[in-house]
Amino acid sequence: MLAACVGVVVLMLGMSYAAVPLYSLFCQVTGFGGTPQISTAESSEVLDRTIKVRFDSNVSPGLDWAFTPVQREITLRIGETGLAMYRASNRGTRPVTGVATFNVTPDQAGAYFDKVQCFCFNEQTLKPGETIDMPVVFYVDPELARDRNARAIQEITLSYTFFPAVSAQAAPASDR
Repeated sequence: MLAACVGVVVLMLGMSYAAVPLYSLFCQVTGFGGTPQISTAESSEVLDRTIKVRFDSNVSPGLDWAFTPVQREITLRIGETGLAMYRASNRGTRPVTGVATFNVTPDQAGAYFDKVQCFCFNEQTLKPGETIDMPVVFYVDPELARDRNARAIQEITLSYTFFPAVSAQAAPASDR
């Protein structure tokens, strides 16, 4: 009986550690919660139907950056590769490393929004006063037009939020 109880506790502890990476993997694979897909190639099919993609940006309170999309929206054909630029500026007096999280709305569009290249795949370090333009290359998968639950979508919003990178937060202990 004791061995069974200890086994259950160990199993539950292991599952709690595995929950976050497993949930992240689930969201990446299914697009659940508006998680865009990551693609290694552009779409091989382009439809005549167009879709509007809007761009949104946010910065967490702990990051002294200005962060905005260069263009607020574009209209492209479903399957066509799009390029959007975001601009980030460090308004602080020290170099800062940030990392971007992302999602799309409506949530059903996450399974069909494919990013080929994105600044959000890596941490970004900006020197004091530095401004950079960062690209995101994407397409909307033509399968969206064939999915009866998603084909009515006419507009998708791609949203990013920049946060201070965790590794960067722990590093400057000597500055205190």
